[in-house]
Amino acid sequence: MSQTYEELAQYFATTPIQLFGVYRTWLEGDRTYSGHVHKPTAKCGVIVALEGEATFVFDEVKQFVMKPGHILIGGAGRQLQVISGANGFRYCLAHYLPGGADEKKGHRRPGDISYMEITLDPELLRLVEQLLNASSSPDSMDKLNQRSLFYQLITKVLQAERYQQNKDSYPVVEDAIRYIQSHFAEPLTLAKLADRYQLKPKYFSYLFAKYTGTGPIEYLIHYRMNKAHEWLLTKQFSVATVAKSIGYSDPYYFSRLFKKYKGVAPSQVDLDSTET
Repeated sequence: MSQTYEELAQYFATTPIQLFGVYRTWLEGDRTYSGHVHKPTAKCGVIVALEGEATFVFDEVKQFVMKPGHILIGGAGRQLQVISGANGFRYCLAHYLPGGADEKKGHRRPGDISYMEITLDPELLRLVEQLLNASSSPDSMDKLNQRSLFYQLITKVLQAERYQQNKDSYPVVEDAIRYIQSHFAEPLTLAKLADRYQLKPKYFSYLFAKYTGTGPIEYLIHYRMNKAHEWLLTKQFSVATVAKSIGYSDPYYFSRLFKKYKGVAPSQVDLDSTET
């Protein structure tokens, strides 16, 4: 199952990940590697194609042609055959497994596979090299840095995929996000936001949702609720004050909205309260 960059971002943001090793591998040309045909893969992987070409065949059905800049994510418990191209194939592989992964309907499973095509730019190559170097070190600080670099690599890949799929709308939606974050306490409406970019509300909403995974007003509400949660945790402000500071003059309406989005009443917020 292939998932969008937003779903993948949500998955990696909320799922504990255990890293098992990072490797740079070279496959000789015109060869078939069948080590995982009779012994399925034990772990998920992030595979970054660096040089040459190869075809990855999962379960004898799904085929992915890998060239520089192509990315595969996932694939645990799958049969895998790799057929290298005439000039061989070089790639970086980071092995990982999710901890306590939720396999309910609609949630990513370890065996799911996502395939992306992005530009193999200097920043991505730098992250790959740093990740490889950190993984070779026995130092605990480098092991900690390895986790940080892994998430930086995932973020870079997903941001690049987001841009790739939204080249035309990228400047508009990025500006709209910054505008919402700077003016969230103001009485923003879909019509007002769309008019700022001289777009029809329905089309603006479509572009925004395609880019972020949620509509502009839903994004605004989530942003407001996150700000409210942050301020309520300080225990320095009343519910009415917080409500007003994020754009709601009616504290009772704010309270209902907050409980809907955060799962707890504003008056009950503490460090152990649920945050969604």
